[in-house]
Amino acid sequence: MKLNNRKRNKPHVFTDSLSDIMFFLLLFFLIVSTVANPNVVKILLPKAGSTEVLSKKQITLTVTTEKRYFIDKKEYSFDELETAVQEATANVTEPTIMLRLDKDLVIQDLIDVMSIGAKLKIKMVLATDKKG
Repeated sequence: MKLNNRKRNKPHVFTDSLSDIMFFLLLFFLIVSTVANPNVVKILLPKAGSTEVLSKKQITLTVTTEKRYFIDKKEYSFDELETAVQEATANVTEPTIMLRLDKDLVIQDLIDVMSIGAKLKIKMVLATDKKG
């Protein structure tokens, strides 16, 4: 009886294209992560020569060109704004509100919002983009 002793071919896995696939996945997720922005309300900030980065936890108050008021992404009317600011800063020891106003707003709109902060004795900081 003759037995067949030939070598069996092992299956070959082609891994040449795996590095290309991993590169494209990495590139895709890098692009998607830079496009994602935590601030939902899109406005154009005014430009400033120097900027300071705040490290404390602050509350963000955004005013759009249509005079829509947002406190941390929740919309309020101007009449509700004072009570909303008071509620948002109630449990904060040193409340700081970062004002994000569109650059096309009238100065009176800024004064109206800042007068609420002065009335409640809350520190308000104007957010700007760096020139250049």
